[in-house]
Amino acid sequence: MAQQEQWQLEGSAAELYERYLVPAITTLWAADLVDRAAPLSDERVLDVACGTGVVARSAAERMGSGQVVGLDINTGMLAVARSLPTGAGLRIDWHEGSALEMPLPDSTFDLVLCQLGLQFFPDRSSALREMFRVLMPDGRLALNVFSAIEHTPAAKALADALDRHLGPGASATKRSEHSLADADELYRLVTGAGFRQVTIHTTTQNIRFPSSKEYVRLQLAATPQAGLVSGMDAGHRDAVIAAIMGDVSSSLAIYSTGGELMFPQEAHVVLARK
Repeated sequence: MAQQEQWQLEGSAAELYERYLVPAITTLWAADLVDRAAPLSDERVLDVACGTGVVARSAAERMGSGQVVGLDINTGMLAVARSLPTGAGLRIDWHEGSALEMPLPDSTFDLVLCQLGLQFFPDRSSALREMFRVLMPDGRLALNVFSAIEHTPAAKALADALDRHLGPGASATKRSEHSLADADELYRLVTGAGFRQVTIHTTTQNIRFPSSKEYVRLQLAATPQAGLVSGMDAGHRDAVIAAIMGDVSSSLAIYSTGGELMFPQEAHVVLARK
């Protein structure tokens, strides 16, 4: 099989994200976040930066009744979210909009969820103030963000390989996933937005991929990292991808057994009340 065929995947980035990365990564974090938030039947729940909707669907299934709203600024992600089935009798409304200026009224929701999104917002304080605004008095907040990249070995290996083969700074987007790793900074942001009873738990999930090469392939096809190689001449691109795969596989050898890759991924989980 040609290297070009090995790395290319059919579908939009949002479709690939839902097909490959949601089952491998975000479903695990969604289950953890929803378990900690414990939404109740008949509550009104908002999922901010909902992506393709894994957290919103998990919350709706747990509640059985009530209202869940998913909000995201990415049209492609929302298109996938809307296309996926929900359980019988479950209600999820999808809205396109910014977390910094939500098209939602004050004091509407009992619970606001935000999975692995806060670190990407250009104004985190404004986003948190918006979450505070749309919550009912005594409403609950539950969110998570990745901790230091060093505590997620696969991300660190990929970021280092991107810089090595594509130039200094090529890993900026990948490293930005971990840009809110300081738990003290996170605490200050949440309390600064007005939240009280703020607790932060640091927890780890074990992430599995069929191989290190498959991890790299998906990162370069189904995430913003795809733009780093998509415009290259085919021969150059394939050589660069092969080199990145080789570096990452070597760095993650201790996390591979029988070809399968399993590595720890760490995140901070915030629980708070309005």
